[in-house]
Amino acid sequence: MTEPLIRFSDVSFIYTKTHGGEGLPALKDINFEVFEGEFVAVLGHNGSGKSTLAKHVNALLTPTSGQVVVAGLDTADQEKVWEIRQKVGMVFQNPDNQLVATTVEEDVAFGPENLGIPSAEIEERIAAALQAVDMLSYRLHSPHQLSGGQKQRVAIAGVISMLPKCIVLDEPTAMLDPAGRSEVISTIHRLNKEEQITVLHITHHMDEVIGADRVIVMDEGSIVMQGTPRQVFSQVDLLRSLHLDVPQVTDLAERLRNRGHRVPQGILTVKEMVMLLCPSD
Repeated sequence: MTEPLIRFSDVSFIYTKTHGGEGLPALKDINFEVFEGEFVAVLGHNGSGKSTLAKHVNALLTPTSGQVVVAGLDTADQEKVWEIRQKVGMVFQNPDNQLVATTVEEDVAFGPENLGIPSAEIEERIAAALQAVDMLSYRLHSPHQLSGGQKQRVAIAGVISMLPKCIVLDEPTAMLDPAGRSEVISTIHRLNKEEQITVLHITHHMDEVIGADRVIVMDEGSIVMQGTPRQVFSQVDLLRSLHLDVPQVTDLAERLRNRGHRVPQGILTVKEMVMLLCPSD
């Protein structure tokens, strides 16, 4: 059987208090695996532990107990942290915090330059990374004059120029308008499908996980549900008890069922609903 790219084994994490007393448990006995090429989404309301989980994947945090292994490397091994961070790139909420240069191409070059990559290869990586996020025509622009969605795509290009096996995105659309959100989500799906980059996408936007291979739902530091998007969103009442919403189309399907209409569970997209309500001859 293929070894997972990422494995959490009985992982717990406690944020220690600065003035003594018991710390705050943020993760509790987490067990899950992510395989190469997967698109896994992690859902949860604020404080559920999903961002803490994300930071464990590239050793920004290490477990209080248990083990996180990435590409065969234990994140608790300080000698392996640099290697782990080359394999796992992180994209955060605010792209401005990841933009460091005066032009887009200089920004994307920053990571490879710090790896000591030869100049000719850096040029190739810049072009390939910007092409992958559809930002090649902006390579000489100032990053700080771009829209929010464009900035986030440049931040993603900066990560993929390092040729990681996996990208972890920690609520990358939280500060974006709907157009910017759409740009970023379509970009990470394209990278996953076309470039075979493994994606771990942390979010609380239900509609952002519909295209994932698998969804993990967290609450109070624990994994409380996981499965395909259709399996997870079929459990409308449980999701609402966790203070999570469901996609609008799924909510509409639930309301129709409650009024006696024969609508199957797990409707996720407008197209599925249209085909159900208006079947072609």
